[in-house]
Amino acid sequence: MRRTFALGCSLVGLVLLFAPFQAQSQVNSNTGTRIEEGKECPPGMTEVRPRSCSKPTMEPPSILDYRPRSTLVTVEHKVPKSKFPSIDYHGHPQGLTGSDEQLNQLADAMDRIGVKVMIAANNVSGENLKRSVALANANPRMKDRIRFLTGIDFRNVGPGWAERAVAQLEADVAAGAVGVGEVGKGFGLNTRRADGTRLQIDDPQLDPVWQAAARLGIPVFIHTADPQEFWQPIDNKNERWLELALFPGRRYSTETSPSFEHLMTERDNLIKRNPKTTFIIAHMGWHANDLPRLAKMMDEMPNMLTEVGAVLYDIGRQPRAAHDFFVKYQDRILFGKDSFQPEEYPYYWRVFETRDDYFDYYRPYHAFWKLYGIDLPDAVLKKVYYQNALRITKGIPTAGFPK
Repeated sequence: MRRTFALGCSLVGLVLLFAPFQAQSQVNSNTGTRIEEGKECPPGMTEVRPRSCSKPTMEPPSILDYRPRSTLVTVEHKVPKSKFPSIDYHGHPQGLTGSDEQLNQLADAMDRIGVKVMIAANNVSGENLKRSVALANANPRMKDRIRFLTGIDFRNVGPGWAERAVAQLEADVAAGAVGVGEVGKGFGLNTRRADGTRLQIDDPQLDPVWQAAARLGIPVFIHTADPQEFWQPIDNKNERWLELALFPGRRYSTETSPSFEHLMTERDNLIKRNPKTTFIIAHMGWHANDLPRLAKMMDEMPNMLTEVGAVLYDIGRQPRAAHDFFVKYQDRILFGKDSFQPEEYPYYWRVFETRDDYFDYYRPYHAFWKLYGIDLPDAVLKKVYYQNALRITKGIPTAGFPK
């Protein structure tokens, strides 16, 4: 009898003990929604238990305003200056090459961040190129620290175009250009032939220019398309939503533009059909988010190199895969930054040179995730920072770079 009573008291105690939990569970289940396996929660809800969705009890902040403070305690290694002198192969120093004073400002900025040589990829040709080269050569601080790529005028391709383009390319190289580029993303997207049709990237009428580049021993630096998400709907599945919402003109429609894959196919056809020409694909070809694809391209196209400008957000979110990729293809990767903002370069050095965890990218609208250091060996850093650029580009001064 005592045991029965004791057991009864114990059961009553358990019921009383778990009553608040049961009541709370009932409340949550009343306000939540059950979903089938593999399905997603309805809008405004999140999964709080397997296949059980609930909505917040307060108004959620917007994507713009949600900036949580990280509680992670970990080591930090800020890297204001690159470990080895670097060559920025994707330089756009707008407003800093037009006068002696501006060139001195550029030299000051390059000194602070460790960039020894800037390759200005501004598509200058003819008299503009000669003017830029003359100004740089007259500046004691910059005459050995800046080199220029020449542009190709792809407008009105038709009869006689190739001969004129090759003659201009030869003249520009004689005037000091060390390569072709940056061939802009408009090439393939909206540049028109003389008959008004879209100029395809792999148009055979362009081959004499690429063959001339091979004969002259200069590389071709080409930017094709934009991130693949720019062709996708601007919805809550698009990881570039904020960027596209801020800059809606960056989105492409397949109704008015070639698709991303169509442009990639044309680009690859161009590189494969001109195996003697050295091509550098800017922005890692917009495949930094798909390193297996880029690795396959590297294996199939030995005349192709790549450059890391403006895709650090993809490199830094996959530190192990990126480390292995950079080590495997260490002879085929160039450093480049694209937009010249000196305060942003240290993010590159930190990703490449450290093992740091979970730190911010410099433009939140590009990436809402964090970065990690990929900890490249010194031998790889030297190749990425300067040795590969020196190997493929005649005319870059070699003095001052470590052996």
